[in-house]
Amino acid sequence: MTNKEVIVKGIDVRYKQVDEEDYISITDMAKFYNPQDPSGVVRNWMSNKDSFEFYSLWEEIHNPNFNSVQMRIIKTEEVGYNRFTMTPKRWKEEFNAIGIIPSAGR
Repeated sequence: MTNKEVIVKGIDVRYKQVDEEDYISITDMAKFYNPQDPSGVVRNWMSNKDSFEFYSLWEEIHNPNFNSVQMRIIKTEEVGYNRFTMTPKRWKEEFNAIGIIPSAGR
């Protein structure tokens, strides 16, 4: 695993390579919009109906072990309602996701 950093509009954005795949820190990118609470920006983005569609589709294309049955249940029962909240940790644990890797702290 290789950890690197680039500066984008004055914000240090970490990225790393895991098994020849590149991952960027969405929390670092969210600092551009809210430096005091970037995790809130990520949570709001992940809870957006259109975002949910995007990262669900990405997982279905790239992840043969993605729990699409559970995703469809959540999509039908929760997505689009104000009560719906998605976090990187929930996404990873409930859906066996690989495209978003939750990580606490820097």
